[in-house]
Amino acid sequence: MKTVNHWIGGKTVEGASGNYGPVTDPATGQVTTQVALASADEVDAAVRVAKEAFQSWGQSSLAARTKVLFAYRALLDANRDAIAELIVAEHGKVHSDALGEVARGLEIVELACGITTQLKGELSTSVSNRVDVAAIRQPLGVVAGITPFNFPAMVPMWMFPLAVACGNTFVLKPSEKDPSAANKLAELASEAGLPDGVLNVVHGDKVAVDALLSHPDVAAVSFVGSTPIARYIHTTASANGKRVQALGGAKNHMLVLPDADLDAAADAAVSAAYGSAGERCMAISAVVAVGAIGDALVEKIRERAEKIKIGPGNDPASEMGPLITKAHRDKVASYVHGAAAQGADVVLDGTGHTVEGFEDGHWIGLSLLDNVKTDSDAYRDEIFGPVLCVLRAETYEEGVALINASPFGNGTAIFTRDGGAARRFQLEIEAGMVGVNVPIPVPVGYHSFGGWKDSLFGDHHIYGNDGIHFYTRGKVVTTRWPDPSEAPAGVDLGFPRNH
Repeated sequence: MKTVNHWIGGKTVEGASGNYGPVTDPATGQVTTQVALASADEVDAAVRVAKEAFQSWGQSSLAARTKVLFAYRALLDANRDAIAELIVAEHGKVHSDALGEVARGLEIVELACGITTQLKGELSTSVSNRVDVAAIRQPLGVVAGITPFNFPAMVPMWMFPLAVACGNTFVLKPSEKDPSAANKLAELASEAGLPDGVLNVVHGDKVAVDALLSHPDVAAVSFVGSTPIARYIHTTASANGKRVQALGGAKNHMLVLPDADLDAAADAAVSAAYGSAGERCMAISAVVAVGAIGDALVEKIRERAEKIKIGPGNDPASEMGPLITKAHRDKVASYVHGAAAQGADVVLDGTGHTVEGFEDGHWIGLSLLDNVKTDSDAYRDEIFGPVLCVLRAETYEEGVALINASPFGNGTAIFTRDGGAARRFQLEIEAGMVGVNVPIPVPVGYHSFGGWKDSLFGDHHIYGNDGIHFYTRGKVVTTRWPDPSEAPAGVDLGFPRNH
């Protein structure tokens, strides 16, 4: 059986703990690979290598760093399909979706290529008599990233390219469910000329996570995952004196006003709710229909959802793949099974879906629940699967109040033709990312990604300007130099003396 090992110091390092985790092909349900699970000692070894590499990388020129990043960007572009194939094999998403993931990760690599302008600093001259003040930003040292299964290439690329561009070295702990993409990213970085030890990958479970959170030489931790784990990461790493950005879960709403283009809204709801099998923190999982449009909107969503082709990710005809594990598939199905008893109308029940020839895969069809109550499990929890809840509101104000009452505040959207309503919404809604007639408002690379409330723990959003500030720390230098004309007697620098 194939084994995925660690990548430390620019080379593959075999696991030494003796512990391995299974990696499953979600389309077949078969274990295809095992991944080494690091011990605390192995994590320590990776951090020590990163710390040593920082001594030179942290002092390297911006020109040297960006030269590597430009080469890395070219290699990633040339290997898009290879990376996507690894994602399909271990995560299960369809190939086109995997390619889209790589493309969004590349945006951050491109941002890192332009790091020179982001790290220019500031200078104020003559703030007092011959006194100048400069503000500069410097790297932190060794930083770590802990990333989720749902975007095994994109989320790591949201972190380490900016971190190393700023002069840090990086230890990545990817999800043990789909680990191969992370190793491929590290191998390509080495091929691009990134010095050994600047980017390291250690695979593992909670043992590896806790070792990173408590390690005295790890200065900062980035995390993307569920809210309970994000809260744990933030609390534990902060208690150990680390800077933390921990992005948690979501329950993203889409408010549809009576004047909206219902066909456009239905198209958006289907793509945003069911794309990537709903396994993304920016999925729309709750549609709030305002006024009398609810029945018509639900019918349009149903018509479109029934046409989605579900199948293996390597089949070009497939539009949605399986879920990551059987346990997760069963958990998602449980929300649909219990929905009717909690007052919802089950318009579509996808829990019995299978794919011919792949009966052992982790399949689930598209489910649509109407008239969902806010106290039901399907509404309160982040399901992380292809289940869309529809709620009803009589007015815009009622809809906004419903959304703002949610403990999550990751992303939200409004569909309307009314510019005034859209303007009110973007100011009144309590969420970190807002879409106006855009169902998944994931910011481009040079704006930062992050939510509010229980969707973010820590002060910094990820990538963009926030990401650069997170991976650097500010220093202010105040200088005063004597005028050359005031040089001590006996030293003549050739400047005229004024008497």
